Amino acid sequence: MSLHIYDTSTRAIREFVPVEAGRASLYLCGATVQAPPHIGHIRSGVNFDVLRRWLTRSGYDVTFCRNVTDIDDKIIRVAAEEGVPWFVVAERNQRAFTWAYETLGCLPPTVEPRATGHVPEMITLMERLIERGHAYASGGDVYFDVQSYADHYGELSNQKLDNMRAAADTDDESCKRDTRDFALWKGEKPGEPTWPTPWGPGRPGWHLECSAMATKYLGPTFDIHGGGIDLIFPHHENEIAQSKAAGDGFARHWMHNGLVKIGAEKMSKSLGNSLLIPEMVQKVRPVELRYYLAAPHYRSPIDYSEEALREAAAAYQRIEGFVTRAAEVIHDVDADAPLPQAFVDALNDDLGTPQALAVVHEVVREGNVALSKGDKEAVARLLAETQNMLDVLGLDPRSPQWRGAGSDLAPVVDALVAVALEQRKAARERKDYAAADAIRSQLAAAGITVEDTPHGARWELTH
Repeated sequence: MSLHIYDTSTRAIREFVPVEAGRASLYLCGATVQAPPHIGHIRSGVNFDVLRRWLTRSGYDVTFCRNVTDIDDKIIRVAAEEGVPWFVVAERNQRAFTWAYETLGCLPPTVEPRATGHVPEMITLMERLIERGHAYASGGDVYFDVQSYADHYGELSNQKLDNMRAAADTDDESCKRDTRDFALWKGEKPGEPTWPTPWGPGRPGWHLECSAMATKYLGPTFDIHGGGIDLIFPHHENEIAQSKAAGDGFARHWMHNGLVKIGAEKMSKSLGNSLLIPEMVQKVRPVELRYYLAAPHYRSPIDYSEEALREAAAAYQRIEGFVTRAAEVIHDVDADAPLPQAFVDALNDDLGTPQALAVVHEVVREGNVALSKGDKEAVARLLAETQNMLDVLGLDPRSPQWRGAGSDLAPVVDALVAVALEQRKAARERKDYAAADAIRSQLAAAGITVEDTPHGARWELTH
């Protein structure tokens, strides 16, 4: 079957039919950079990276836009607490997010716009809304009039307007016609950055930013809008309202990934339960952390535990072990080998990564049997299938991402380990097993495991 995905707006699984045949346009709400990323933030990046890879593998020319919210109430508050300019906070954490995405193997987006670089587009969008009677200026601010869109406001989150609470997004609600109206633009305040507009200086509201950036790069109507489930309301609800009220078709499919929790608590900086990416990649290798985040279905919550993380790492190592052993026998892998149909069906069924990984593990089991029998033809076929599936998931252990290609130290490490293994081999040949064991122990202490195979010693980094 073709790709079908769960659409939050219709609460049903729908066939993916792109706006333009052969092309797929994807917008992901990226980082609000008031703090460095924890695994809850990066889960979204990993999930939608798998989607982007699968769309590409399925033959689509993908345009992937992932924004950066670099001006926001939280960023301004953190900057005030630290006594530094707002842009220092934004730039520092933007770099941390970029490093985290890259460390976990997320392909760079086609475009990564920053909110502060798109104020002219935001002004144009507000002008369109005011002209159509869906927004108004008041007290230096500009607000969206939810009553003007009352027939549709709340459809994404399945809420009734009468049951909604006040937006509570300004210090003074008296400027609003209705307390549920949300701010498109916030008038200037002492110590805050400002940009000029026809309604006075100020800065953008959070929701306005994404609508302006998404339509600039993907057009007035595009295919998929993604983000965490916690963004459904008010952020995505407000994006839809302001975009459609302005006359844009906006997103045709809405995808939301589940949250990462610790116990019953959503992972967040305010709760003090964040697991930052630099800390996590000290516990397991980055590729193992990616496996941990990609293995559950993207819509399912993840209840974090150290035990589950270790289990995920062990599961990945079983896959990696087969690929490594098979690659010692089969040197050239057919990158065009067809994917197993069960794998294709799993990903086409709402990006079913648990079922897709079950297929990977089944093929790995068959591959290990073929290796034990010395069936090189079967090994070649099963290795190609495994690596091609892992490539879609961003988990191929032989890819440059996970082999350390591009690192200035990689050639140095290779050379030093090769010298140590030659010394160990020489010690074994002269039957000095104590010296050979000592070399192996020293390598292990440095995080390098050595496995003796019929084809010679093989080594890998444990972290």
